[in-house]
Amino acid sequence: MTNKIQVAVVTGARRGIGRAIVHVFARSGWRVVAIDVIEDDESRAVVEDAKAAGSDCRFILADIADTQTSASVCAAAYAAFGQVDCLVNNAGVMARDRTANVLETSVESFDRVMSVNLRGTYFFTQAFAREMVLRRRSNSAAYQSIVTVSSVNALHARTRAAEYSLSKAAIAMFTKILALQLASDDIACFDIQPGLIKTDLNASVHASYGPLVREGGVSPMARWGLSEDVATAVLTVASGGLRFATGQTLHIDGGAHIPRGAFENPMLRQHLASMSG
Repeated sequence: MTNKIQVAVVTGARRGIGRAIVHVFARSGWRVVAIDVIEDDESRAVVEDAKAAGSDCRFILADIADTQTSASVCAAAYAAFGQVDCLVNNAGVMARDRTANVLETSVESFDRVMSVNLRGTYFFTQAFAREMVLRRRSNSAAYQSIVTVSSVNALHARTRAAEYSLSKAAIAMFTKILALQLASDDIACFDIQPGLIKTDLNASVHASYGPLVREGGVSPMARWGLSEDVATAVLTVASGGLRFATGQTLHIDGGAHIPRGAFENPMLRQHLASMSG
């Protein structure tokens, strides 16, 4: 554990990838401000787990979709430990109906997804970025970063739950725009795009997706992604592991982002083999 104080703010910290990010930071000696829209036994367990790992963790109940509170939540996060070295934008919501196609998308679902994944993330980040710029100009030695977790769906067009893919594509572009804005202040911005990650949030598809994952139909690396895979990537860039980089997209997807020819699809190869046999 380093003696240097480093502080991360993690949104959507209560479960899944967010919880893993908090834990990885805590194990590495960072202090963490965990933010979530729900405060319950699970969110309290996140804080206790971080403390058990030898770190200090504070919880803030907040809804990033409420842009009127962005500045006050930011102020509370800074007050917790006196600084913020990395903001991790992990909070996000899925479409209300994941089976609805473009012709069936409801206005309510579209607005809810965009209010959290895009609008909320945008203005929440704005509040923290302003403070980071001020700190940078008063402390040239401070390395600061903003890491946003988008999705492999930012790359792949889907007719179902299209509003989710649109929101993730938008925040992936936001990272590039933010990187341009903050580069002169040496504040690095990264977009982490997870592929299919096995969490309790998608437990309903574990059984049905299992064979497809094992046969390489989801990604060339024929296994489930883990929350820890994403968390490790976040910690790497937050710690300055890519010091002369900004605006980068890190694909934590087992190679799913790589465009593959039709004959590289294992499902098609299996079908063709059965026909020739």
